[in-house]
Order: sequence, then structure tokens, then C-alpha cells
Amino acid sequence: MKNPFETSEHRAFRDTIRAFVETEIQPYCDDWDEAGTVPWELHQKIGAFGVWGFGIDEKYGGLGFDDCFLRVAYSEEMARCGAGGVTAALAGRTISVEPIARLADEEIRQRVLPEILSGRKGSSLGVTEPGGGSDVANLKTTARRDGNHWVINGSKTFITGGMTSDYFVIPARTGGAGLEGISLFFVEADTPGFSRTALTRKMGWWCSDQATLFLDEVRVPASNMMGEEGTGFLAIMNNFNMERINLIAGVLGMMKACLEDSIAWAQERETFGKKLIRHQVIRHKIAEMSARIDAVEATLRMICWQVNQGDMPVAELSKAKFFATKACEYCASEAMQILGGAGYLRGNRVERIYREVKVMAIGGGSEEIMRDLAVRQMGL
Repeated sequence: MKNPFETSEHRAFRDTIRAFVETEIQPYCDDWDEAGTVPWELHQKIGAFGVWGFGIDEKYGGLGFDDCFLRVAYSEEMARCGAGGVTAALAGRTISVEPIARLADEEIRQRVLPEILSGRKGSSLGVTEPGGGSDVANLKTTARRDGNHWVINGSKTFITGGMTSDYFVIPARTGGAGLEGISLFFVEADTPGFSRTALTRKMGWWCSDQATLFLDEVRVPASNMMGEEGTGFLAIMNNFNMERINLIAGVLGMMKACLEDSIAWAQERETFGKKLIRHQVIRHKIAEMSARIDAVEATLRMICWQVNQGDMPVAELSKAKFFATKACEYCASEAMQILGGAGYLRGNRVERIYREVKVMAIGGGSEEIMRDLAVRQMGL
């Protein structure tokens, strides 16, 4: 479907990322998935494109400008490799770098941002806790003031990049109950009292590391508080919105991969004396998959346009998030039906996407949370 918002710069950027994925990622992502890791040089190769520097000042290694269309082009094209773990292995910094750039102490920004944006080192956002995921208002991790330091105690889990990141953004409770009592802290992995264990045996994202973090009397300088005390959650609200936009784009890329592989297989496979693509039931599946892709893509383009105009359409992106993940579940299921036994064998995009589609419906705000948020944003 033609994109009326696309510029020559957008097209060139998308083509560059697509070519990189096709040559530098897709031939190897199955091996990386089976190995449970991606080579660290991939972080640096991706960092060279500047994709983590949107909206960040050039003096810190950022691009000095922002463009939501370019953000989603990167996320969509990366997802078309069909291995969500590859994207996730790189993505910990995506949701942690903006709070560091906007809220951290100047010394911290100058020291760590060039390392993170270039891919030399990793960073992660540690919000989710063992006792609750989306219920951020009730997080239990605490931070108490002790002279010129804060002492943090608690744990976080399902933290993407948690085993390999050097830097962490950690929300902790410094005040009373509710969102107003939460503050943000910059924590380095080598700080005494900080430890982590890997989450293994996952359904998908095999080559991405997720971890449980433990903070036992972790002492950080007072200057490591990010932003004003008690404003931690509000300070990263917009960060969650951008994460959801990137997730929608990733889901769109997965859907397109399912459609592409379904068409390719249907044009090659013969059953009952004719190509699979000539059977009406298969043609209808492909038509429905394509229609749902068009719906997600059109909605995402309008969201990007509004963001670039300075608006954050929370209700619309919340609806788009749960609509897109449901549409992706449909496409993954139908693609598996079309490929049949060939799709069920490990080592192809459809098999990996079928395993990994559910995490997209959970991460960044579950479908249930997104529905509730959308209705509240609609004033109901």
C-alpha cells in the first residue's frame, strides 16, 4: 500500500536497514537463536546506523533530531528477520536511553551515552517486579536516603538485556504509596550489592537475554537520582508510549514476513494437481492476512504523523497495540496452516514468529491493560 508520508530519505533509510537485515542477520539468526545469544559486534554494527540516537543531542552521540517514521521503519525491518530474539537482544537500550539522555546527571550523560548509542555497551530499564508487572503503582523496590547517597533494595524481573547491560534505569519507591512516591535511579552493574540471574527455557526470544535483578543495599550517589524525587513514573510515561509504537512496528514486520513466506510456499507447493495458491481456501487466507496488514500499517502511519506533529495519541496507539498483536496472532496461525509440516520445523521465520507472537501481546503493556487505557483516554 502506497505511503503518502514517505520521503526519499525515509525510503533510503528503510532500504539500508532492509539490506543489512537480509545480508547480516537473516542468514544467521537461526544459529544465534539455537546458540542463545547474538554476537556483540552486531550491537556495534546496528549502532553505526544511529538508530538509538533519535531525539538525543549530537554532543552525546545522538542524531540531534527525531522522526517517528524512521523509528518504526527500523523496528519493522528488523522484525522481518523473523527472530524476535535478535531485535530484543538489541532493544534493552531502546527503552532506557531516552530517560538517561533527558534526566540523568550531566556527568553520567557525557560518560555513558556515547557508549550506549554506539553499541559498545548496553543499558536496560528495570520496571517489572516479581510480584507485579503492569501494576507499576504498587512496585516494592525501595530507596532510602543516607547522607549523600541513596540505598536501593528490591528486585526486578523479565528485564530485557538484563544479563549483558552495563547500565540500568531503576524505578524505586522513595515516598508513599502510588505513582507519586516513585523516583528513578541510574545504577551501574558493577555496583556492590547488584546481582542478576538469567531467565532461561523461554518459549521464544531464545537469543535475547532476560534476567531477574537483585538490589541488596545498593548504594548510589545522590546525583544518580534521575529527575526530581517522586516524579519517576511520570517522567517515563512518554517512554512507554514510544516503546508501544515500536512494538506495533515490530508486529507489522512479523505479519509481513508471515505473508511473504505464505505466498512463496503457496506458489511452489502442489496439492491435488495444482499449486496451493490456486485453492480458494488458501487465497482467502492470504487476502485476510493482507487486509489486516493494511489496517495495522495505515493506523501506524497516522500515529507516526501525529507524533511528528507534537501530539501523542495515547488512545489510538493503545488500540493499535492490542489490535496489531491480535492481527499478528492470526497471521502467524494462518501462515503455519499454509506451510503445514514445513512451517512446524525449526529454522524458518513462520515457526519462530508463531512461538514469539504472544510475547508481543504481553510486553510493553498487555492487551488487557491497553484496552483499559484506551477507554480511559477516551474519557469513559
